[in-house]
Amino acid sequence: MPTKKITLKSPSPKSKPRSKSNNSGTDFSPSGRTKVRPTIVTTAPPEKKAPRKTVGRHGGIKKVVVPQKTTVEKVRLNRFIAASGVTSRRKADELILKGKVKVNGKTVIDFVQVNPFLDSVTVNGEIVSMSQKHIYLLLNKPKDTISTSKDEIGRTTVLDYVKTNERIYPVGRLDRNTTGVMLLTNDGELTQRLTHPKYGIERIYHVTLDKPLKRLDAEAIAKGGVDIGRGNITSALHLDVGAKDGRDVLVTIREGKYHEVRLMFEKFEYEVKKLDRVMFAGLTHSGMKRGDVRPLSPLEVRTLKRLAKLEVAV
Repeated sequence: MPTKKITLKSPSPKSKPRSKSNNSGTDFSPSGRTKVRPTIVTTAPPEKKAPRKTVGRHGGIKKVVVPQKTTVEKVRLNRFIAASGVTSRRKADELILKGKVKVNGKTVIDFVQVNPFLDSVTVNGEIVSMSQKHIYLLLNKPKDTISTSKDEIGRTTVLDYVKTNERIYPVGRLDRNTTGVMLLTNDGELTQRLTHPKYGIERIYHVTLDKPLKRLDAEAIAKGGVDIGRGNITSALHLDVGAKDGRDVLVTIREGKYHEVRLMFEKFEYEVKKLDRVMFAGLTHSGMKRGDVRPLSPLEVRTLKRLAKLEVAV
């Protein structure tokens, strides 16, 4: 991208005071690439009970080990299904309400708790269990690819680029002809949080328009409040307009409404010629060709979980 000509920022909410813990997020280099800074999370070790001391037969002191109680915590049914890798927690809620889930052979339509080791859970007749291993893959999605696990009419899907025996699915969706960063995983809890507007996960798109973007239109789009149909109204966002001819624009948003980027430009009579997601939750496709897939590093996984306000193992 050439140097910026117009930079429009949405009013940022009051920042919360930072704690003393080193919770660094992400920063962006001038080139637009994302650099993830290492973060150290420390947790206090569990408090251990001191062993009891008793007097032995010959007056000596001997230690008596106090056995720790072992209990298995129950989990909510929707969380159990999400952890199994079948789907996200939100979709699990829908399956439960539709009567597609059984616990110990009985259909349940409320959000009961289950014992992961004792209760038998089936979804659409298939037995599921909590996944012991989560997979996190990054795909540089090519054009003419569907963001679903399978397609009924045989079109190419994002999973056609992945070789794994595990059941994984895309985190969110990109339009068929939108290219760029796509996360694939079987971590239902993380998926639910990364796609929920509550967590404000950042996405950056490189948009190529059919004509230069006018300043007044750019200001109106950045301000938000654009009606893009289906009852969806855009929020305030950030725009960077290229200096060369004004046709290349970087758009930063924090929630993904249906066809939001394309529709908001169409509202001002611009046609989106190309749309590429260059960043999602701090992840970029830098150094990757279209169709390339790579596993996330442990640091990248920890950073994602921190953004989603999930507990992170040391």
